[in-house]
Amino acid sequence: MRIILIGQAAFAEKTLEKLVGKGEKVVAVYCPPDPPNGRFDPVKQKALDLHIPVRQHKSFKAPEVCDEFVAWNADLAVLAFVTQIVPPQVFTVPRLGSICFHPSLLPKYRGASAINWALIKGEAVTGLSVFWLDKGIDTGPILAQKEVKVEPDDTTGSLYFNKIFPLGVEAIGEAIDLINAGNPPRMVQDESKANYDPICTDAHAKIDWTKPAQEVYNLIRGCDPQPGAHTMHNGKMVRLFDARLQAGNNSPSAGQVTAIGTEEITVAVNGGTLSVKKLRGDGAKISGAEFAKQVELKVGERLG
Repeated sequence: MRIILIGQAAFAEKTLEKLVGKGEKVVAVYCPPDPPNGRFDPVKQKALDLHIPVRQHKSFKAPEVCDEFVAWNADLAVLAFVTQIVPPQVFTVPRLGSICFHPSLLPKYRGASAINWALIKGEAVTGLSVFWLDKGIDTGPILAQKEVKVEPDDTTGSLYFNKIFPLGVEAIGEAIDLINAGNPPRMVQDESKANYDPICTDAHAKIDWTKPAQEVYNLIRGCDPQPGAHTMHNGKMVRLFDARLQAGNNSPSAGQVTAIGTEEITVAVNGGTLSVKKLRGDGAKISGAEFAKQVELKVGERLG
C-alpha cells in the first residue's frame, strides 16, 4: 500500500520502521515543525535517512495540506502519536481512509491523557486501540485492540514505554495486515461505555492527603512523569515521583513526614505509608533525601 504516516517522537519513528520493514510504500511523513533548538524529531530524521519526503505544517487545516494529500495518491494514512488536529478534509483523502493509534481500550478513556486517567482511576487492565478516523474525538470504528495488565506499581511512564509503546507498534503492523487481507474489522464503539477525560494538568494533580492511601498513590502513579502530582511545603509547590505504597493502619496524621532515609522520604497516608524516592521543587528532580536536606524538611512536618 501507499501510506502517509502522521506522527512524532519515538513511537512514530518505530512505526515508520515497522511499515517499511513490512514492505509498505511510505510516500510521505508528516510531523510538527522543528522546535526552536533545531533538533529534529526522531521520525523526521528516520524519514530523511530513508529518503522519504517530510512535511511539517503548523496546522493540517491549511489548504495546501489537502492538496498535498491528493497529490500523494495514498491508499491509507496512519496516525501514530499525533497531537495536532487532522480534519476530515485531510483524513478522508486516502483511498481507504485513515487509522489511528490510541493508548486505551476504546470507548473507555478517550482523550489525550488516556493512560494517566486509567491509572488515576485504579484500572487493573487497560490497553490500546487502532481505530478508523471519523469526525469525533477517538470515536471511530475499532480495527484492532490489545489488552495490557496494569501492575500495582506501574506509572504512566512505565505503562507506556514498557508495555503500550512496543505493543502499539506491533498492533499497527497487524492492522496493516488485516487491511491488506481485505474486509478489515470496523467495530462500532459502544457509546454507553464511553468516557472522555480532559488533559491531565496541575488542576487535576493536587494531592488530597485526606483521601484513602490507594487513591493518593493512584494519583501519584498516574501523574508520573507528567504533570507530577503536587503538594505544598512552606508555601511552595512540590512534585512527587517514583513512590511506593506500603499498606497499613489508618493514620490521623496523613501527609506527615515519618522518616527520611538515604534516598527516600516516607509520608503517612490514610491506610499506610508512602515511600517517595524523587521530588521536584523549583529545580530539577532529585532524591527524597537530597530534597529534604535542600529545603530543611524535618520528620514530623506535614505536607499540603
